[in-house]
Amino acid sequence: MHRLFALACLSALALLSAVCPAQAAESYDNCTGFITSIPTTITTQGTWCLKQDLNTAITSGNAITIATNNVTIDCNNFKLGGLAAGAGTATFGIYSLNRANATVRHCSIRGFYYGVLLQGGSGSGHAVEDNRFDGNTFIAVNVDGDGSVIRRNRVFDTGGSTLQIDAYGISGYFTVDILDNTVAGVVARSGGGGAAIGIYTNGSNGGNVVGNRVRGLLRDGTNFAVGIGNVNDARVEMRDNNVIGVGQLGLECGNANDTAKDNVINGFDVALITCADVGGNAILP
Repeated sequence: MHRLFALACLSALALLSAVCPAQAAESYDNCTGFITSIPTTITTQGTWCLKQDLNTAITSGNAITIATNNVTIDCNNFKLGGLAAGAGTATFGIYSLNRANATVRHCSIRGFYYGVLLQGGSGSGHAVEDNRFDGNTFIAVNVDGDGSVIRRNRVFDTGGSTLQIDAYGISGYFTVDILDNTVAGVVARSGGGGAAIGIYTNGSNGGNVVGNRVRGLLRDGTNFAVGIGNVNDARVEMRDNNVIGVGQLGLECGNANDTAKDNVINGFDVALITCADVGGNAILP
């Protein structure tokens, strides 16, 4: 009986040892190539992976530049770090200009002026998903381009740039869906009179801001603290978000076609402004 038990245990261990490495290798098997040093520029389509933490002290430019369409940066949960450049950094962590279908996933990005900046109105189809952002000094994530999505990211402790008085957790220009993110700790620069904005959209026509959690906003002086703000929008749906703050605006809409439904808005001077309240919103003092 003991022998049968031992054989069963050995079989189980053999199975685990066979399964676990295959799962770990599967991500690397999908890689077109590896990013082994920064700064670097990606000019070939495909999936480019990290297999180690990468750090830089450059104070301007980009750690990773995406210079072609259809590129995925998969960090495999490794770190892309720029903290050594300090609060005066002007460096972008991952950057593209007017590209299509850029994806950034499984990255830990910290210490940059912008953590991710996928810029340009002619870009589209981007995805920034399943990342962690820490200690970025101006904006953790900014995505431009219709058909893009920012989802399942954790954004912590954004702000403090000596170049900019304001701080933003997540921003999207044009029709970008912003889904299921946590934004905690967005702090305007002390003494600058700046604003603290958790999530921001501009120029959206049919975008969704759904299931996000925003807390820890700290404006400086009398400027704005905004949980979720939308401007220049044709139509945005804000649903099932939870925003907690001490400041001016909980949910801000660009016009009355923007709808707010089933949100929890806690601690703001004004819970909803301009939005169409279509029901289910819990407004707490």
